[in-house]
Amino acid sequence: MSEAIHTDHPTSADLIDTHADDHHGPEKGLSRWLFTTNHKDIGTMYLWFSFLMFLIGGVMALIVRTELFQPGLQFINPEFFNQMTTNHGLIMVFGAIMPAFVGLANWLVPMQVGAPDMALPRMNNLSFWILPFAFGIMIWTLFSDAGGPNFGWTFYAPLSTTYAPDSVTYFIFAVHMMGASSIMGSINIIATILNMRAPGMTLMKMPMFIWTWLITAYLLLAVMPVLAGAVTMMLFDIHFDTSFFNAAGGGDPVMFQHIFWFFGHPEVYIMILPAFGIVSHIIPAFARKQLFGYDSMVYAVASIAFLSFIVWAHHMFTVGMPLAGQLFFMYSTMLIAVPTGVKVFNWISTMWRGSMTFETPMLFAIAFVVLFTMGGFSGLMLAITPADYQYHDTYFVVAHFHYVLVPGALFSIIAGVYFWFPKWTGKMYNESLGKIHFWLSFIGVNVTFFPQHFSGLAGMPRRIPDYALQFADFNMISSIGAFIFGFSQVFFLFVILHGIRSGKAASARPWEGARGLEWTLPSPAPYHSFTHPPVVTDEEVHG
Repeated sequence: MSEAIHTDHPTSADLIDTHADDHHGPEKGLSRWLFTTNHKDIGTMYLWFSFLMFLIGGVMALIVRTELFQPGLQFINPEFFNQMTTNHGLIMVFGAIMPAFVGLANWLVPMQVGAPDMALPRMNNLSFWILPFAFGIMIWTLFSDAGGPNFGWTFYAPLSTTYAPDSVTYFIFAVHMMGASSIMGSINIIATILNMRAPGMTLMKMPMFIWTWLITAYLLLAVMPVLAGAVTMMLFDIHFDTSFFNAAGGGDPVMFQHIFWFFGHPEVYIMILPAFGIVSHIIPAFARKQLFGYDSMVYAVASIAFLSFIVWAHHMFTVGMPLAGQLFFMYSTMLIAVPTGVKVFNWISTMWRGSMTFETPMLFAIAFVVLFTMGGFSGLMLAITPADYQYHDTYFVVAHFHYVLVPGALFSIIAGVYFWFPKWTGKMYNESLGKIHFWLSFIGVNVTFFPQHFSGLAGMPRRIPDYALQFADFNMISSIGAFIFGFSQVFFLFVILHGIRSGKAASARPWEGARGLEWTLPSPAPYHSFTHPPVVTDEEVHG
């Protein structure tokens, strides 16, 4: 976005003076955080909560990798291993990645569209405070007598119904709460974007992050009720003697997979589309060029969202579906490569012959483009039905989706935090420390997940606590990489806290090439961003 806003509105200094009054500023103490309706406070809580969940889910991953460091049962029993794999997946997907993106949306959507706050601020507060209780319930089950969920993050029936621990009922309740939070957050984001944009900001002038979140919010509204339906049917099978998924009563376990993946595949794009938006801001800023092909990027995001609803059964090629079904889902899955390729081409074209510098956000963004593309290529391999018979439920699939979600979703979140950190805090992080964090993360993620491609191609099944001797070397390398990556994220916490406490003061526009309404505000952004809506001119505004 350009800074093209009319100057007859208050300047940054006016905004600061306006909000020096205690009445308009934040409350003091705990009540500020419990009852706040301010989008910045709620965004901050989402981000810190997601980081806490990220650390908890990471510890579970390290327990899994410690057990798999060598063949044989070393440290934990298989039952606890299954609980760790299940909760690691659930916490990372629903507790770390999704809330982090919602936190970024809370911070950035009002500032980028020129709104004073989110459209529904009280509901915004409620949508956050549901989450700690939901995840508290789910994590508590690990300490109960019955033990926690142990059936994989996809909770396939009948493992999650007929053979489930008693704690599955609490898990179902927690999933309902998470879903309610997501739906409320989505309604809020849609209402804000569609109704509260600054004058002159037409849809095709919106920043890419706004576009990706608008489409993501519609995806969430469409699929979260499907997940709610699936877990409600599970609840009825467990407690009310129905047989939705029980073959002995005339039900169908494969139906569960169809329902789950009709939710689950759009969910994958829910976790990656906002990442596309973040990277589409960072690369132009550090290439000092306008984003190449803005219109085609918007259409590509919309195409990916549409196609995400018609590819779900590529997760299910081995269940015995008819040949026509296999062909349809194979070809429709491959079709997603087209709009994805458009996006990658546009990012590379934006960098081409740009005046590039390589600050920490740009390093994470470039790593995102390279490694996410690798994850996409392995996804194309999995889309080929006969080949998938070999890859299915092996570590090749684990490597594929971790390349999509770790250097994809997670790296983009980290890049976004570094990029907007000066605007949030008014301080600059230490660039040298940021680069150390990047290289530790980059090395750690590749050492962890790249060998898993080879383990999977050699036939190592996923979700097993023990394995044959021929897989020992690759597993040892993966486990070493996991510890490097895990501890590098603790270092990330240090970099952020160091920046908050002792970072140098940031200017209103710390990145020379950054464009957008948020960069017209002082750093740190005032508690209420735009008391008077900025008027966007007809000049180029999507940066």
